Amino acid sequence: MLLRDWLGDALAQMAGRDSQRQDLIERVRAELVRDGLLPPEHQAADRAIALEVASRARASARTNISRSVSELVKGGLLRRHYQGYAVDHVNRGGQRHVVYTLDGPALVLLGKGAPPRAPQQGRQGELPF
Repeated sequence: MLLRDWLGDALAQMAGRDSQRQDLIERVRAELVRDGLLPPEHQAADRAIALEVASRARASARTNISRSVSELVKGGLLRRHYQGYAVDHVNRGGQRHVVYTLDGPALVLLGKGAPPRAPQQGRQGELPF
């Protein structure tokens, strides 16, 4: 499962009581009825609505996560690469999955790097460690 999908699905569960989610459910129900795609059985109809709502929520979450990650890249906390390459590639539309790498101060949060230290003044002949 892609990280964007996993994170979007996890966040979507928290939005279940949101009024916007309820509005989306009603819009999907109306569209399925209008297009004649809503099954006559109540349980089957609920499943069809839930699948379409989840699909739309996932697409929206992908966009939101991509925007958020772009801000983290601009802030120097992440680097963006594309699947199969160790460095950024000019062909961003090549249908490859993006790969994010923690960078800079973000590594400190995971204990992977030491925070930058201010230079210390030592006595002559001592190394400043």
